[in-house]
Amino acid sequence: MINPPAPRSGIRTDGAAGTLAPRAPAGAPIERFTLAGATLQAIRERILSGAYAEGDPLRQDAIAAELGVSRIPVREALRQLEVEGLVTFSPHRGAVVSTFSLAEIEELFELRAQIEADLVRRAVPRMTPPDFARAEEVLDAYDSAFRRRDIAAWGELNWHLHSTVLAPAQRPLTLGIAERLHRHAERYARMQLALTHGESRASEEHRAIVTAARRHNADRAAQLMGTHITGAGRSLIRFLREQRGEG
Repeated sequence: MINPPAPRSGIRTDGAAGTLAPRAPAGAPIERFTLAGATLQAIRERILSGAYAEGDPLRQDAIAAELGVSRIPVREALRQLEVEGLVTFSPHRGAVVSTFSLAEIEELFELRAQIEADLVRRAVPRMTPPDFARAEEVLDAYDSAFRRRDIAAWGELNWHLHSTVLAPAQRPLTLGIAERLHRHAERYARMQLALTHGESRASEEHRAIVTAARRHNADRAAQLMGTHITGAGRSLIRFLREQRGEG
């Protein structure tokens, strides 16, 4: 597997160097919240990019030194990433980057296809002109990232597009499940896109989903969403089988 180099700069809590700090909720201690959020985002990005490969140990001291923070936000971030399924804690090895079997990845995509097809079917009747405008904005940004070969941006914009067309369903719990499933598979999908150049097909399929939604054809949008996700899953499984030598 290809492991792109991680950014070597430390954490920036002002949104620089690719580590955008989240906005603190009302009443939260600002410095602590932004540092914890930036640490979480930095470690998550390193996992999703493959800089921390599946099975790699995640040593708190080393990560804290790399990011220029104490062990406390690192420990908090690793626990949150465990909830997200990206990190596993072992009694003997401590925290390691989670490894998914091909069967588990196939299951992830099957679940995503079912959940997101249902969500978009519910969302289409509720979508408004601002929703479509936002979707078009994300699509254009995705194409721009494609031309720049900005793999990290592809991953984020892919979810931004999906969440934009799914959120009007007003099913926040289901949307949260869909996002977690998306995060599980994202690092594999990024690697696949980087090596197989499948991003143009993804862009075309995304635009077809948005077009169907704009025409108020909920069933067609749901069908396209399901086909888009299951097709991506099958392509990824073939790719990973070759990469892992599992024939």
